[in-house]
Amino acid sequence: MAEGLGVVSEVDVQATLKAKLGIDGPAQKMLGICSPRLAHAMLEAEPDIGAMLPCGGFAREIEGGRTRVALQDPMVVAQQTGSRVVRAACEEAYLSLRRVVDRLILLAD
Repeated sequence: MAEGLGVVSEVDVQATLKAKLGIDGPAQKMLGICSPRLAHAMLEAEPDIGAMLPCGGFAREIEGGRTRVALQDPMVVAQQTGSRVVRAACEEAYLSLRRVVDRLILLAD
């Protein structure tokens, strides 16, 4: 797990669209990205925050066989609560995701 983050759920959107609607499309996956340590701290501070976890990610194939990744900003979750614990966990998650993205950019160059 890079930065203490891991993929805890994965939905193959391409396969789902094909199976449910008969639509062929590019490779696409919805990802649930989580730090168990941060999630635990947030749930202890505010149990209902679980409805907003894990952080969402989306990976899709683009031209040239490349992959584009979009990530939910954890600070959006932080704005929904007054909890300092949740806010601190979201800030840490944001910084961790940012470091992962920065590494991916370096690998792509």
